[in-house]
Amino acid sequence: MAAQQAPCVLVVEDEGAQREVLRYNLEAEGFRVAMAENGDEALLLVAEEKPDLIVLDWMLPNVSGIEICRRVKANPDTRNIPIIMLSARSEENDRVRGLETGADDYVVKPYSVVELMARLRTQLRRTRPAAMGERLVFEDIILDSAEHRVYRDGQQLHLGPTEFRLLSTMMEKPGRVWTREQLLDRVWGRDIYVDTRTIDVHVGRLRKALMAKGGSDPVRTVRGTGYSLG
Repeated sequence: MAAQQAPCVLVVEDEGAQREVLRYNLEAEGFRVAMAENGDEALLLVAEEKPDLIVLDWMLPNVSGIEICRRVKANPDTRNIPIIMLSARSEENDRVRGLETGADDYVVKPYSVVELMARLRTQLRRTRPAAMGERLVFEDIILDSAEHRVYRDGQQLHLGPTEFRLLSTMMEKPGRVWTREQLLDRVWGRDIYVDTRTIDVHVGRLRKALMAKGGSDPVRTVRGTGYSLG
Protein backbone atom coordinates (compact mmCIF):
# COMPACT_ATOMS: atom_id res chain seq x y z
CA MET A 1 0.00 0.00 0.00
CA ALA A 2 1.13 3.58 -0.64
CA ALA A 3 2.35 5.73 2.18
CA GLN A 4 0.13 8.55 3.32
CA GLN A 5 0.65 11.45 0.96
CA ALA A 6 2.70 14.42 2.05
CA PRO A 7 0.78 17.70 2.20
CA CYS A 8 0.26 19.37 -1.18
CA VAL A 9 1.14 23.06 -1.52
CA LEU A 10 -0.23 25.06 -4.44
CA VAL A 11 2.12 27.88 -5.48
CA VAL A 12 0.37 30.64 -7.44
CA GLU A 13 3.02 33.01 -8.80
CA ASP A 14 3.38 34.58 -12.25
CA GLU A 15 7.15 35.09 -12.01
CA GLY A 16 8.86 31.90 -13.21
CA ALA A 17 12.02 32.36 -11.16
CA GLN A 18 10.01 32.83 -7.96
CA ARG A 19 7.91 29.73 -8.71
CA GLU A 20 11.04 27.63 -9.14
CA VAL A 21 12.62 28.91 -5.92
CA LEU A 22 9.46 28.04 -4.01
CA ARG A 23 9.11 24.66 -5.70
CA TYR A 24 12.73 23.74 -4.92
CA ASN A 25 12.45 24.69 -1.25
CA LEU A 26 9.04 23.07 -0.75
CA GLU A 27 10.14 19.80 -2.33
CA ALA A 28 13.30 19.89 -0.21
CA GLU A 29 11.02 20.08 2.85
CA GLY A 30 9.15 16.99 1.65
CA PHE A 31 5.97 18.64 0.33
CA ARG A 32 4.19 17.84 -2.90
CA VAL A 33 3.96 20.94 -5.09
CA ALA A 34 1.44 22.12 -7.68
CA MET A 35 2.10 25.35 -9.55
CA ALA A 36 -0.02 27.94 -11.35
CA GLU A 37 1.10 31.12 -13.09
CA ASN A 38 -2.26 32.90 -13.33
CA GLY A 39 -5.58 33.12 -11.54
CA ASP A 40 -7.61 30.97 -13.91
CA GLU A 41 -5.11 28.12 -13.69
CA ALA A 42 -5.00 28.50 -9.92
CA LEU A 43 -8.77 28.15 -9.51
CA LEU A 44 -8.75 25.06 -11.73
CA LEU A 45 -6.00 23.44 -9.64
CA VAL A 46 -7.75 24.30 -6.38
CA ALA A 47 -10.82 22.41 -7.63
CA GLU A 48 -8.84 19.47 -9.01
CA GLU A 49 -6.08 19.04 -6.42
CA LYS A 50 -7.73 20.28 -3.20
CA PRO A 51 -4.29 21.41 -1.94
CA ASP A 52 -3.51 21.45 1.78
CA LEU A 53 -2.18 25.01 1.57
CA ILE A 54 -1.97 27.81 -1.01
CA VAL A 55 0.94 30.24 -1.40
CA LEU A 56 -0.72 33.04 -3.34
CA ASP A 57 0.74 36.10 -5.04
CA TRP A 58 -1.46 39.20 -4.88
CA MET A 59 -0.62 40.57 -8.36
CA LEU A 60 -1.61 38.03 -11.02
CA PRO A 61 -2.83 38.24 -14.61
CA ASN A 62 -6.54 37.64 -15.30
CA VAL A 63 -7.81 36.97 -11.78
CA SER A 64 -6.07 38.73 -8.88
CA GLY A 65 -4.82 36.97 -5.77
CA ILE A 66 -7.40 38.86 -3.72
CA GLU A 67 -10.21 37.52 -5.91
CA ILE A 68 -8.83 33.97 -5.76
CA CYS A 69 -8.67 34.23 -1.98
CA ARG A 70 -12.24 35.47 -1.84
CA ARG A 71 -13.54 32.63 -4.03
CA VAL A 72 -11.62 29.91 -2.18
CA LYS A 73 -12.87 31.11 1.19
CA ALA A 74 -16.45 31.49 -0.06
CA ASN A 75 -16.60 27.86 -1.21
CA PRO A 76 -17.59 25.43 1.59
CA ASP A 77 -15.43 22.72 -0.01
CA THR A 78 -12.25 24.82 0.07
CA ARG A 79 -12.73 27.48 2.75
CA ASN A 80 -10.56 25.60 5.27
CA ILE A 81 -7.49 25.56 2.99
CA PRO A 82 -4.93 27.94 4.56
CA ILE A 83 -3.77 30.75 2.28
CA ILE A 84 -0.47 32.59 2.68
CA MET A 85 -0.59 35.73 0.56
CA LEU A 86 2.60 37.16 -0.95
CA SER A 87 2.68 40.83 -1.91
CA ALA A 88 5.02 43.74 -2.53
CA ARG A 89 2.35 45.88 -0.86
CA SER A 90 3.65 46.62 2.61
CA GLU A 91 1.19 49.25 3.79
CA GLU A 92 -0.93 48.36 6.80
CA ASN A 93 -4.20 48.84 4.91
CA ASP A 94 -3.03 46.35 2.25
CA ARG A 95 -2.22 43.77 4.93
CA VAL A 96 -5.61 44.34 6.53
CA ARG A 97 -7.37 43.98 3.17
CA GLY A 98 -5.59 40.70 2.47
CA LEU A 99 -6.39 39.27 5.88
CA GLU A 100 -9.99 40.47 5.82
CA THR A 101 -10.46 38.80 2.45
CA GLY A 102 -9.62 35.53 4.18
CA ALA A 103 -5.86 35.07 3.92
CA ASP A 104 -4.47 33.21 6.93
CA ASP A 105 -1.10 34.94 6.72
CA TYR A 106 0.44 37.82 4.77
CA VAL A 107 4.11 37.95 3.73
CA VAL A 108 5.70 41.04 2.17
CA LYS A 109 8.11 40.73 -0.77
CA PRO A 110 11.04 40.44 -0.78
CA TYR A 111 10.76 37.75 1.85
CA SER A 112 13.01 35.26 3.58
CA VAL A 113 12.38 31.76 2.23
CA VAL A 114 13.32 30.33 5.64
CA GLU A 115 10.69 32.50 7.34
CA LEU A 116 8.09 31.62 4.70
CA MET A 117 8.71 27.89 5.25
CA ALA A 118 8.30 28.39 9.00
CA ARG A 119 5.00 30.22 8.49
CA LEU A 120 3.85 27.48 6.13
CA ARG A 121 4.64 24.74 8.64
CA THR A 122 2.74 26.68 11.31
CA GLN A 123 -0.38 26.74 9.15
CA LEU A 124 -0.08 23.04 8.27
CA ARG A 125 0.39 22.06 11.93
CA ARG A 126 -3.06 23.55 12.46
CA THR A 127 -4.76 21.76 9.54
CA ARG A 128 -2.61 18.62 8.99
CA PRO A 129 -1.01 17.95 12.39
CA ALA A 130 -0.35 14.24 11.81
CA ALA A 131 1.43 14.92 8.52
CA MET A 132 3.67 17.40 10.35
CA GLY A 133 4.74 14.86 12.97
CA GLU A 134 2.54 16.15 15.75
CA ARG A 135 1.26 14.10 18.69
CA LEU A 136 -2.52 13.72 18.49
CA VAL A 137 -4.86 12.97 21.39
CA PHE A 138 -8.52 11.94 21.35
CA GLU A 139 -10.05 10.83 24.63
CA ASP A 140 -7.82 7.95 25.83
CA ILE A 141 -6.13 7.46 22.43
CA ILE A 142 -2.69 8.94 21.75
CA LEU A 143 -1.13 8.86 18.29
CA ASP A 144 2.56 9.74 18.07
CA SER A 145 3.21 10.58 14.42
CA ALA A 146 6.96 10.95 14.82
CA GLU A 147 7.38 7.56 16.55
CA HIS A 148 4.59 5.93 14.54
CA ARG A 149 2.98 4.51 17.68
CA VAL A 150 -0.55 4.44 19.05
CA TYR A 151 -1.58 4.08 22.70
CA ARG A 152 -4.97 3.60 24.30
CA ASP A 153 -5.40 3.99 28.01
CA GLY A 154 -1.61 3.84 28.33
CA GLN A 155 -1.22 0.57 26.45
CA GLN A 156 0.50 0.41 23.08
CA LEU A 157 -1.65 -0.89 20.23
CA HIS A 158 -0.44 -2.67 17.13
CA LEU A 159 -1.88 -1.16 13.95
CA GLY A 160 -1.03 -1.97 10.36
CA PRO A 161 0.31 0.91 8.24
CA THR A 162 -3.03 1.51 6.51
CA GLU A 163 -4.95 1.49 9.79
CA PHE A 164 -2.39 3.92 11.24
CA ARG A 165 -2.96 6.31 8.32
CA LEU A 166 -6.73 6.00 8.69
CA LEU A 167 -6.57 6.76 12.40
CA SER A 168 -4.19 9.70 11.97
CA THR A 169 -6.50 11.21 9.34
CA MET A 170 -9.58 10.91 11.54
CA MET A 171 -7.73 12.13 14.64
CA GLU A 172 -6.78 15.35 12.88
CA LYS A 173 -10.44 16.39 12.95
CA PRO A 174 -12.46 14.42 15.52
CA GLY A 175 -16.17 14.64 14.84
CA ARG A 176 -15.72 15.33 11.14
CA VAL A 177 -17.50 12.88 8.85
CA TRP A 178 -15.10 11.60 6.20
CA THR A 179 -16.61 10.17 3.03
CA ARG A 180 -15.06 7.01 1.63
CA GLU A 181 -13.79 9.00 -1.34
CA GLN A 182 -12.07 11.51 0.95
CA LEU A 183 -10.44 8.74 2.93
CA LEU A 184 -9.28 7.01 -0.24
CA ASP A 185 -7.75 10.25 -1.48
CA ARG A 186 -6.01 11.02 1.83
CA VAL A 187 -4.87 7.52 2.80
CA TRP A 188 -4.17 5.82 -0.53
CA GLY A 189 -3.67 8.81 -2.84
CA ARG A 190 -5.18 9.82 -6.16
CA ASP A 191 -2.84 7.76 -8.32
CA ILE A 192 -3.81 4.35 -6.92
CA TYR A 193 -7.07 2.60 -7.73
CA VAL A 194 -8.71 1.09 -4.67
CA ASP A 195 -12.33 -0.04 -4.47
CA THR A 196 -14.30 2.00 -1.92
CA ARG A 197 -15.32 -1.24 -0.20
CA THR A 198 -11.68 -1.57 0.83
CA ILE A 199 -12.31 1.29 3.25
CA ASP A 200 -14.88 -0.78 5.15
CA VAL A 201 -12.39 -3.65 5.49
CA HIS A 202 -9.65 -1.45 6.91
CA VAL A 203 -12.02 0.47 9.19
CA GLY A 204 -13.07 -2.91 10.57
CA ARG A 205 -9.44 -3.78 11.25
CA LEU A 206 -8.89 -0.39 12.86
CA ARG A 207 -11.86 -0.89 15.16
CA LYS A 208 -10.60 -4.33 16.16
CA ALA A 209 -7.15 -2.94 16.97
CA LEU A 210 -8.57 -0.03 18.97
CA MET A 211 -10.71 -2.36 21.09
CA ALA A 212 -8.07 -5.11 21.41
CA LYS A 213 -7.24 -4.11 25.00
CA GLY A 214 -10.74 -3.11 26.03
CA GLY A 215 -12.69 0.09 25.61
CA SER A 216 -15.61 1.11 23.46
CA ASP A 217 -15.58 1.61 19.69
CA PRO A 218 -14.63 5.25 19.00
CA VAL A 219 -15.31 5.04 15.24
CA ARG A 220 -18.81 6.07 14.19
CA THR A 221 -20.39 4.84 10.96
CA VAL A 222 -22.50 7.47 9.20
CA ARG A 223 -24.83 5.46 7.02
CA GLY A 224 -24.63 6.32 3.35
CA THR A 225 -21.72 8.73 3.90
CA GLY A 226 -18.64 7.41 5.66
CA TYR A 227 -16.93 7.42 9.04
CA SER A 228 -16.11 9.73 11.91
CA LEU A 229 -14.03 9.54 15.06
CA GLY A 230 -16.36 10.35 17.90
